[in-house]
Amino acid sequence: MSPVARERTVGDRIRELRAVRGISIRKLATRTDFSASFISQVENGQASPSIGSLERLADALGVTLGEFFAPAEHRGVQSLIVKAGSRQQLTSSWSNAQVDALAPMGGDRRLEPVLMTLEPGGRSGSRPHPHLMEEFAYVIEGEVRLTLGDEQHLLGAGDAATIPAEQARVWENAGGAPARILVVASRFPR
Repeated sequence: MSPVARERTVGDRIRELRAVRGISIRKLATRTDFSASFISQVENGQASPSIGSLERLADALGVTLGEFFAPAEHRGVQSLIVKAGSRQQLTSSWSNAQVDALAPMGGDRRLEPVLMTLEPGGRSGSRPHPHLMEEFAYVIEGEVRLTLGDEQHLLGAGDAATIPAEQARVWENAGGAPARILVVASRFPR
């Protein structure tokens, strides 16, 4: 499968989730503190949200980030194998980042592993923000700065962090080469 075929269209997915849930753009804007104009621009491919913004949108739509980018044809599939060449991907030109699903997303699974790749200068968001799920992160390669609340931590390959639910955080590539981070999130109860 080509990378283009594997990559999710963020705007289409937001529109799909809004329609299924009967949520207007204005209501989603209120839930996320984004403007209705920004959400409309994202849905129409005119704006690229950061990874942090995608998480806020997913939370407001009642899904996890993994469920957010799981394609409709794969939701509910019980396969436990994800081949490297067939991973689902989300990219954010604003964040200068890519997120790859490392397991089938959704269903009754308790963990959602993703691989986040931040290019030099890439960030998960413009400022720290809380996330609904507890996360474990392992830096595979590169150098990243993890901001937790007001504290900054410089992490390199082999370093790990456990981030409690609701803890404000932001990731930033602190080096001159791409950084790859394995992030495993617990699913929040619904």
